[in-house]
Amino acid sequence: MPTKIHGAEYPIEKIFCDDFVFSIPLYQRPYAWETEQAEALLDDLLDFLGDSNVPIDQLSPYFLGSIVLIKSNDSTKAEVVDGQQRLTTLTILLSVLRETVPEEVAKALTAYLYEKGNVIKATPNRYRLTLRDRDAQFFREHIQDEEGLNKLAKLKDAILPDSQARIRDNALHLLKRLQKLPEHQCIRLTQFVITGCLLVVVSTPDMDSSYRIFSVLNDRGLDLSVTDILKSEIIGKIPLDQQEQYNRLWEDIEVKLGRNTFQDLFSHIRMIYRKAKQKDSVLKEVREQVKPSETPINFIDEVLCPAAQAYADIQDCCYESHQHAEAINTYFKYLNRIDNADWLPPAIAYLSKYRHQPAQLLTFFKDLDRLAAGLMIQRADINERMKRYSNLLTWIEKDLDITQPNSPLNLTAEECTAIVQRLNGPLYLDTKIRLYVLLRLDTYLSGGEAVYALPRITVEHILPQNPPSGSQWLEWFPDANDRQHYVHRLGNLALLSGYKNSSAKNFDFATKKRKYFTGRHGVAPFAITTQVLNTTDWTPAVIEQRQTELVGRLKQLWRLDEPAFAPPPAIVA
Repeated sequence: MPTKIHGAEYPIEKIFCDDFVFSIPLYQRPYAWETEQAEALLDDLLDFLGDSNVPIDQLSPYFLGSIVLIKSNDSTKAEVVDGQQRLTTLTILLSVLRETVPEEVAKALTAYLYEKGNVIKATPNRYRLTLRDRDAQFFREHIQDEEGLNKLAKLKDAILPDSQARIRDNALHLLKRLQKLPEHQCIRLTQFVITGCLLVVVSTPDMDSSYRIFSVLNDRGLDLSVTDILKSEIIGKIPLDQQEQYNRLWEDIEVKLGRNTFQDLFSHIRMIYRKAKQKDSVLKEVREQVKPSETPINFIDEVLCPAAQAYADIQDCCYESHQHAEAINTYFKYLNRIDNADWLPPAIAYLSKYRHQPAQLLTFFKDLDRLAAGLMIQRADINERMKRYSNLLTWIEKDLDITQPNSPLNLTAEECTAIVQRLNGPLYLDTKIRLYVLLRLDTYLSGGEAVYALPRITVEHILPQNPPSGSQWLEWFPDANDRQHYVHRLGNLALLSGYKNSSAKNFDFATKKRKYFTGRHGVAPFAITTQVLNTTDWTPAVIEQRQTELVGRLKQLWRLDEPAFAPPPAIVA
């Protein structure tokens, strides 16, 4: 017998009533509406209601959309498959309205937020909507219960989980808006929301059909993320007596990484398994390549948890070990400066696999930093990077010796030559890499210890691009072609902090050093700039010597003079 799907239209007074006890199931994402969306709902309601005094029952109904539930006809229990954001925001709106209307109306509003318990019968309050476990108590105490908003106002500046912060911000924002309205308008809005606003309720009695509806909703572009859907599929395949344990573990990971980073993690896991540029959606490729629903517990324990820990360590540079932890975290800092994230899948895969072998990790991440920097400086396109990192992932998966000379982790002779040529060219004109190169060089010159928490760092010319006539610059560089040859090269560049007076750029060298290349206390914060301050003249010979010296340091840093090896062969996964 086919499962029946029921659909009907209800006013809000028939939604928040004894016929429905709404709950948010495990697989749903946290409450996510921002103040902009909550305010848009309020604005729509106020615009629709207008300023007229037409009786509420004579107004056209306002359609709030649809919600999808898992609910049988003989039960009030209703799991919300789609519609959490609207039901939660409507509950917040009713709570806020309760604060702006007379006591008699406020008491009536409470009945739409929860059914009061009976002391004689020893029955507890029955709340119309129960959020996920992490937020349920917070929502009851600060939104649904009387005096909740007074408690919430005391948390105005508190650091809360994202979902609770959004609940707080939306409630306080709507309250501020409604407190500006006359009382009679708040009463009228209350009446309209309760009796004049409609929701279409679609319900199905079993979990299997709910998953089909869930997938259909996603295909139609509703507000369901990749991780929401994967969570429903993966947690739903775990035995019931273990679902709560793994649901909490999943949510702990999501909270630890943050929602957006958590979704990025699945893209990286997809790459670790697929080892190729993405062609279909992340959702489809995770389903087909990773197949987490086939072995859900193993996926969470053996894949998701180690990968999440590795990702967090890499992003936050907080790897811990009995040795080499500081050096490894330093390489994480360098890697996080790379202008793409394509290096992350092999980094996550390797750290997950060899977490307890710090000496091996240090060698790997030193070489990965070299490779990622080299590809970036060469301006390798995404296809080149994907091919290289895919090959590296295969070597990692197959436990091949990535320290071999022909490993995909190593730069080839041709690549080293190309990098050196790029460093010897007009580096300033390559806006994608110039700051990165000078910061890495500056760190190397300072012994690898320089860390700058500066709001703005710029790359500046020492020989100006357009020296004024009659200046000392033109005595040192009388030929325009010579100036053009030197001006944008590494040997003529330095780092500055903050905003500098643009008119100072063309000062003579001595004045420029004093007014432009010194810090607030007379000392430049950058090792590479201090070199300039210790130089008396700035002639072509000085730039040539400095160019040779600085490129030589970068060759040492990235081992660009190592023996040449052939390109690594591709390995079929």
